[in-house]
Amino acid sequence: MSKILLLEDDLLFAETLIDLLEENGHTLTHVPNGQSAIEASFKEKYELYILDVNVPLIDGIQVLKELRDADDTTPCIFLTSHKEMLRSAFLSGGDDYITKPFDSDELILRIEALLRRTSLRGVKCVKLLCHDEIHQRILYDKKELDLSKKEYALLLLLMKHADNTVPKELISDELWSASKTPSDGAIRVYINRIKHLLPQINIENIRGIGYKLVS
Repeated sequence: MSKILLLEDDLLFAETLIDLLEENGHTLTHVPNGQSAIEASFKEKYELYILDVNVPLIDGIQVLKELRDADDTTPCIFLTSHKEMLRSAFLSGGDDYITKPFDSDELILRIEALLRRTSLRGVKCVKLLCHDEIHQRILYDKKELDLSKKEYALLLLLMKHADNTVPKELISDELWSASKTPSDGAIRVYINRIKHLLPQINIENIRGIGYKLVS
């Protein structure tokens, strides 16, 4: 199931799209104008944007430009009846484009293809551990780990430096602010918690120096 933000000012057409996409297992949030789309994107994380171009307040292309300027990499499909907007749509950071009227099956196929491609983007693995950069999560044997912010940051640090010792000083710098210096015991608590979650992953204690995740 994917969470999709739909920007469409034609309410009847929006209802048709919502019914179609929900029937295919997706969850929709519908907004009727560009300003509401931007606000919704900051409140919630979506797997896909579907944006009409000619909408009130802020047009769909400008909406995506603003989101991309804010480092939002969520994939986007534009819907419009104006083929001349094709170039602007892609230059603004769009991933796909479909003109109205369109075939419902074609839209579903395009959505599923785009979601498959982006689900593989930004995922880096060390053995059974995979970091999903887009959704900011770490998976173990394809299952998402329930991690606190510090546990997530620590495990990601170990993954980035797999097979190399990560000094305790670097861990301290990454996980705590400059005004707080953790004890060795505090770091060890997080390491032990991670080891408990990862029975098949070897994290070595390099005595007096730091820790190493062995790939």
